[in-house]
Amino acid sequence: MMNPAQARTLDMKLEIVVLPISNVDRAKQFYSSLGWRLDADFASDDGYRVIQFTPPGSGASVIFGTNITAAAPGSAKGLYLIVSDIDAACKDLVSRGVKVSGPFHGGRDVHNGADEPHLFGSVRLSGPDPERRSYFSLASFSDPDGNGWLLQEITARLPGRVEGNTAFASAADLAATLRRAAAAHGEHEKRTGGHDENWPDWYAEYIVREQAGEPLRS
Repeated sequence: MMNPAQARTLDMKLEIVVLPISNVDRAKQFYSSLGWRLDADFASDDGYRVIQFTPPGSGASVIFGTNITAAAPGSAKGLYLIVSDIDAACKDLVSRGVKVSGPFHGGRDVHNGADEPHLFGSVRLSGPDPERRSYFSLASFSDPDGNGWLLQEITARLPGRVEGNTAFASAADLAATLRRAAAAHGEHEKRTGGHDENWPDWYAEYIVREQAGEPLRS
């Protein structure tokens, strides 16, 4: 049987997530306060209105408005925003007046509790993942209608997540990756006892391996 990934003949890129909201102008003010880019605000005489925002560095956007969806306001849950630094992301949101829950992490084999579920169960243990593993440190916030967002810290992708090319969503994403490569290369030079003249090749291989989820250079 052919692997579906190998059989793909064209790209399918997630472009839009529809948010069910009750008050268009209130939602517009909230998402603008997050620092997200306002892409569009279109209205027509028949009562149709659509607003589009894009999070910084994101390839996908959100839309909301009137006559956009019949879903109940606030019913969108588990909307993940990927960040390279969970602490910095939380501080940024708090500075914008957003109520943030976290950072938190899920305990191993913990799948019970009254908290809103996330990928690692439902119980939220305070603070980032103690081992600072990629994918395991989270935080959450909601918009005025209760649509639920989760921040997830990812610094190294799992195998199979990256197809071929090494790409970055933003300059900040690239800068964070370069810092991790620089720190790892510094340890490499300590072990080898000298300056590595081929550091660009070392950096390049480290970054490609990190995005592909392969074992990192040491």
